[in-house]
Amino acid sequence: MAFWLASKRQGQDSDWIERFDPRFWTVNFPRPMMASVVATAPDALRIEATFLRHADLGGLIWDSADTLDHPLLGYRTDRDYRHTSLSLRWRSSGVVPLDAVNGPTLTIEGRNESGAARTWYVRLWNYAEGAGEDATITLNFSALDGGFSLPADADPVWAGDIDRMFISFAPPGYDGASTAALDAPREGWIELSQIRCDGARAMLEIGDVMIPPHGLAIATGFDDQGVQTPSRLLRAIRQLGYRGSIVHYVGMSHYFGLGASDDAFLVGASGDVLNTPTRAWHAAFFSEAVAMGFSPVASLSYEVLAQHCPPAWQQRDHLGNPALTGWEPPSTLLSPANGAAMAWLRGVAEAFATLMAEAGAPVRFQIGEPWWWTFAAGRICLYDDAAKAAFGGAPVAIPDMRAPLSAAQTALLDAAGAMLAASTAALVSAVRAAVAPAPVEALALVFTPTLLAPDMPELKRANLPLGWAAPAFDRLQVEDYDWLTTGADGHRRTAHAEVDARLGYPATEQDYLAGFVLDPANADQWRRIDAGIDEAFARSPHEIVIWALPQVARDGYVRLPTISGDDDMQAFDDVLYPLALGRDATVIPEFSTSVSITASGFERRNSLWSNARLRFDVGPGVRSDAELGELIAFFRARRGSARGFRLRDPSDYSSAGMVGVPGARDQLLGTGDGLATDFALVKRYGEGDAQQVRRVTRPDAPSVQVAVGGVVQTQGWTLLDGGTIRFDAAPASGLDVRAGFLFDVPVRFAEDQLEVSGAAFAAGEAPSVPVVEIREAA
Repeated sequence: MAFWLASKRQGQDSDWIERFDPRFWTVNFPRPMMASVVATAPDALRIEATFLRHADLGGLIWDSADTLDHPLLGYRTDRDYRHTSLSLRWRSSGVVPLDAVNGPTLTIEGRNESGAARTWYVRLWNYAEGAGEDATITLNFSALDGGFSLPADADPVWAGDIDRMFISFAPPGYDGASTAALDAPREGWIELSQIRCDGARAMLEIGDVMIPPHGLAIATGFDDQGVQTPSRLLRAIRQLGYRGSIVHYVGMSHYFGLGASDDAFLVGASGDVLNTPTRAWHAAFFSEAVAMGFSPVASLSYEVLAQHCPPAWQQRDHLGNPALTGWEPPSTLLSPANGAAMAWLRGVAEAFATLMAEAGAPVRFQIGEPWWWTFAAGRICLYDDAAKAAFGGAPVAIPDMRAPLSAAQTALLDAAGAMLAASTAALVSAVRAAVAPAPVEALALVFTPTLLAPDMPELKRANLPLGWAAPAFDRLQVEDYDWLTTGADGHRRTAHAEVDARLGYPATEQDYLAGFVLDPANADQWRRIDAGIDEAFARSPHEIVIWALPQVARDGYVRLPTISGDDDMQAFDDVLYPLALGRDATVIPEFSTSVSITASGFERRNSLWSNARLRFDVGPGVRSDAELGELIAFFRARRGSARGFRLRDPSDYSSAGMVGVPGARDQLLGTGDGLATDFALVKRYGEGDAQQVRRVTRPDAPSVQVAVGGVVQTQGWTLLDGGTIRFDAAPASGLDVRAGFLFDVPVRFAEDQLEVSGAAFAAGEAPSVPVVEIREAA
């Protein structure tokens, strides 16, 4: 199916919003503080904050440039705030009030009239009427002064070039310097209502594209997107054509309640497993999702930011090293053997399930990537104190999962797998009990590139345990991100088959998670991801989910829906044109080139096609009344130009030169990398930079020969539909993959009518029967 990476709107639908629309504010804060913002009305928003240290300072942010929304949905950048005003009502509690020292300040970042970078600090109390915790504020950006006391400290703001502005909020007792913990976490909230923007630049153009539903669901992540309002995220999801499930990863760094412990802030040390901003945000998110027709899935993993995880809860390898991921800062994995860690995790699951039930959402709960962490060097983390005790006190060491293992080592892996399965079963049971008698849909997410890594064949004993076999979960969700984006198609196919055989979930009880592109510099990986989605549809899974919205928005990925009738338009009859083309047949290779002539007479030429498209006139090949009848019957069977067919080009049908006898080493298809198993048939024309590569999609199957590293391959490969060679095992890195073949051209009749004059034909005049090549692959 077609897709598009949009970088900007180019004529797509747009609408208008009032500048300072509550949906498009964000929050920011230093860890371990937490804050969230929710749009509560068309002109109102509410901030919840949890402060842990004397120096905690949060900000409510308005950006002049929309860097968070999809390019087709973002609001237009407008840095000029002159002749514009903002008015609102302020109400707050638990934060420094407007009239106090260190009270809420509007920080404006931009440039002065000469273009030099400037920052202004506008004390909101100077523009407020009312009390410190309940006031109306009016800001006229053409007459705005920074400074604490006015007019004594006045610092006039030039509002013609503003990048962003943010309103600060801090806990009572804020000192701006000390990182010491408060005596107890403090909760604060702010409500901004009656938000109104007036003046010459009060409205902003905003993208209003509505992609028709394309059959995909979407994933989100609270760690990445919890600084935005739920309304903003759900607007993007709906307008980009996603429907059905929203797999919402609650994250590993922000959702939890924290308590001070010595010099750290740790999970499990506070009275509530969730912090207040997280509760408020998710209550709104689940509720608004249901109102828009979505079905959210709460995804909870065993992963926790390492700096907030009690050391005793962390998985460890046989050397005592904690399980640390490659993120910065690193996260760690909770040990399934640690009773306190698992009790806390069950409490988290119960809390999110209860929030879903209270929002009126069906309770759908996913355990995301539960595993025993394994370092790239092969050290598996089965040796925290709780795990060692559970495995008999002195379990056998496994220093390298890549090496051959003894019976004692595989037995330890089996025991670890049973423990992991027991921990996930207890998690599901806790969720069911929390919302009983309401039903719960339980899902498990498995990451095949790690769990079924070819260099660690026994890892599945611990991390893909048989205790997960159907019906342990209502549905299985499978992801193969790394293999998909690196082209490791053989590993992917093997893994899908092994998951099916080992756990026994039919396709209708599996979801496929597609994605993801970690680095925006690798946006070309969306091509493989989109192809993987098409492949997944052929397996008929229950649902296909894109991971995830942050990357979709960042790279501008747009999945286009299937247009009704596409299948008929692309219909192809895999039959050969029945009449031989004689020397009189016309063959016309054509390109498409735009040529513009400048005022001075010079030309500028732009080649629009990378390869020629062929046209033929097969009429001169008709030599008798019998052949004319055969042509007419063939034309009618193709319904004119509706259906394609094969045609043998008499001047170019072989990989060996133009019409030579093919050999296995004729054409270079590619070079092995140890991962890729699929190589498309191609024919190359020309040399060097001018070489053109023609995709061959209709080879003559019996004629195809293959060589790898110069050695002819008589087995170990298959010719797929569409002219692709698939190897059973990926060719080794550096080896040339070559092939030889005969081939036909996919064509269709160029017109829907066939005009033949009987008298002219009887007089020896050949009819004109134009045929045009069909593009089947890039």
